[in-house]
Formats: sequence, structure tokens, C-alpha cells
Amino acid sequence: MKTKAAVLFDSGKPFEVMELELDGPGPGEVLIKYTAAGLCHSDLHLTDGDFQPRFPMVGGHEGSGIIEEVGPGVTKVKPGDHVVCAFIPSCGTCRYCSTGRQSLCDMGANILDGALPGGGYRFHGGGQDFGAFCMLGTFSERATISQHSVVKVDDWLPLDKAVLVGCGVPSGWGTATKAGDLRPGDSTIIFGVGGLGINAVQGAKAAGARHIIAVDPVEMKREQALKFGATHAFADAAEARAKLEELTWGQMADAALILVGTVDEQVVQDAFASIGKGGRVIVTGLAHPEKLTVHVSGFELTLFEKTIKGSLFGSSNPQYDIVRLLRMYNDGDLKLDELVTNTYTIETINEGYEDLRAGKNIRGVVIHDQ
Repeated sequence: MKTKAAVLFDSGKPFEVMELELDGPGPGEVLIKYTAAGLCHSDLHLTDGDFQPRFPMVGGHEGSGIIEEVGPGVTKVKPGDHVVCAFIPSCGTCRYCSTGRQSLCDMGANILDGALPGGGYRFHGGGQDFGAFCMLGTFSERATISQHSVVKVDDWLPLDKAVLVGCGVPSGWGTATKAGDLRPGDSTIIFGVGGLGINAVQGAKAAGARHIIAVDPVEMKREQALKFGATHAFADAAEARAKLEELTWGQMADAALILVGTVDEQVVQDAFASIGKGGRVIVTGLAHPEKLTVHVSGFELTLFEKTIKGSLFGSSNPQYDIVRLLRMYNDGDLKLDELVTNTYTIETINEGYEDLRAGKNIRGVVIHDQ
């Protein structure tokens, strides 16, 4: 069959919208009709050259949709099921899945190659095979993906909002509640209040944190942080740190959460300086893989027993946490509608990313079926 998709042919170039051929599902695979796709900063790492995937690549890794067809051996879903895609598949049986760390599933090794776990590519055009970012390619009307990449959700939920729980929401929420282990009465400072950071604010509030300080240079994002539960918001890390010292009587933060679009040495140092004895820095934002971005005092690391920890998907488990978070949304305990700043089509996807760069969006969403 044919499908319209937004494709990257190389870093430094915009998405190109074109028609591709799509193979049907093989063993363990499903054909999904995407209804919505989130515009996440991680796709900008492809265009900016921070990641070096196999090109050409169908972009998009935050998606929701309806299953249209299933291949042999598929047991998780059936045609007609509503699903949210997880950008990290989870097989359920590898060392990491079987010990409750689904975000580290061995199947995630191909997210930059775009080949499916069963081998090979399902998008084709002009004599070329096209990869699918995170094995999903949500910037396409349809895709053939692994059953291990989908999570069945309640069919009464709006898929244009549920799509956000495929990446940004659990990544931010889990950074605060799981990797950050925030508890009632704790103090936290959050660097970056975009699509992930705003959900770290939500998570910190739900965890009962007493002081939630957001740091972001964009005024609109600071205003939104206060609406989502931050107690204070600053454009400058030094100002935020001074307020944190005042509020905690010099004890500083229990956890500093880094969710900026591109992590650099300075934000890690700012976060490290913001935590007190026994405090922890959680790095969820991404950086160029060859850049060394963690440079701190080993003396202070040891004597104050500080910790610096990485977190993927907020250390969440997609098969459980996607459903859990959507049930919280259904009950009014999680904000999703308010996260969507603007909506786009596949044809206007480059405009959406220009808006993201300009700081106009908390989250932009591509709507496939108008």
C-alpha cells in the first residue's frame, strides 16, 4: 500500500513530504493507522546532526493510532484496538524487561537504524529502503511496526491527547517520581520546561515536593510551569539557585532534574551546584554522543555523597505506565489537554519544528486525520 510520510534524507535538511510504499505486517508485526504524532525535540537531534541514524529515515517517535491489521503470532492487540506507541519497545523477556526495567529493553538497539526487530525495513521508495525512527515512523499516515512497540489503551480516550504519553509525559513524570525519587516535603529544581520538563513539574507536584523551582529562558514556559505546579520560575540558573538556598535554609535541592533540549556542560554544573548533601542530579535530556558533558568536582561528589544519574523514558515501564498515566488523566489527576500548544499537518511539520525552536510550543501535535 501507499502512505504519505515526512522523511529526512540527511542532517541539516528539513523534512520532505513524499509518498512511500509500505509492506504489510509480518510475524509479530501490526499495521497501524496513525491518528496523531507529537513533535518532540529528539527528532531535532536528527536534523541537527547530534544523532547519526541510517538515512533516509521516516521521522516521528511519539504516536497514537488504531490497529488495522495484525501479522501471524500477534497476541497483544487486534484490529480496531486503540493504541499508544512506546518509543522503546519492550519484549517482556530480556534481562532488563524481566527485572522491571522495560525502558532498557534490548529491542531498543535499532532505534537509530530504523529496522524492525524482525529484521529489515517496511518503508520503500525510489529503490531505497527507509528506516523508521525508533522503529515507529509516526510522521507517516500508516506504518508497520512491532507488536512490542504498542500499548492498548481505553478506546474512549482522545488519541490526539493520549499520544503525548508515548514519550514526553512519562519521560518527564518518571524523571521526577521514579529516577528522581521525589517525596513529600522534598525540594527540586527543574532545568528546561518544554514537553518533558513540564511533566517533571507535574510529577514533582504529585510526589508532594514542597519547593518546585523551574528554570527556562522562555517566559511563556515559565508561566506554564507555574500553572502546572511549580512554586517558583526563573530565567537564570544563578537566580534560581539563590532562591533555592533561601527556601531551604542552605540545604539546597534533594534532586535537580535536567530536561533541556540539548544538554551541555554548563547545565550539568548548574544542577550539581543546586543539590545538597546526598542530593541527586537526573539527566534525561540528550546531548551529542561524542561530547563529554559531565564535568564536576570529584572531591564534592565524594564528600557530599552526591549522585549523577541518567534516565531513559523517565525510567518508566511503557506497558504499565502508559496505561496508568492515561487512567490518571481520565480521572482528572494529570493534565494533557493543556500541554498541546498548537496542531499541525504532515505538510506543515517543518513549521511545527520552527515553532519548537522559537519557544512557541510546550508540545506541538501533528493530526493525521483532520
